[in-house]
Amino acid sequence: MNLNDVLNDEAQHASIVEDVCGLVDDEVAKQRGISGVAVKASYKLVQGVKPGFVRSVVRVLLPDFATVLEPICEKAGTQGQSVGSYFSAHTPEVADALLSVTDARAQNSQHRSIKSAYSKLRGSARKNVESAVPGLGRIIEKYV
Repeated sequence: MNLNDVLNDEAQHASIVEDVCGLVDDEVAKQRGISGVAVKASYKLVQGVKPGFVRSVVRVLLPDFATVLEPICEKAGTQGQSVGSYFSAHTPEVADALLSVTDARAQNSQHRSIKSAYSKLRGSARKNVESAVPGLGRIIEKYV
């Protein structure tokens, strides 16, 4: 069963969304320093102003993420590795795939405020995404 098949299974889809949202929560909580304070404050603000925003973004992005991650998962299998171990060993590759999705979304957005906010955050995004890649690998292993 591939990632798109799993995401199209409504019973599993809700659980995957919950797990990914939990991963986002955990990654935000791990942030340290001045930039971490800013990330945590922004995250809390978004959750307060628009409850469910993160969950809705995860739902929207999951199909595109599955499309770019499927070949990486296949590569793990052909190399005899679990998805989790492959993701942990190839965090830059996985992060680049995920960021290609968000980069395209931001580029195609009609909202200047979204483009502006994304461009300001993009510089630090790679480090944060790479930090989340092993957890994402474990989530994928759980369902595929």
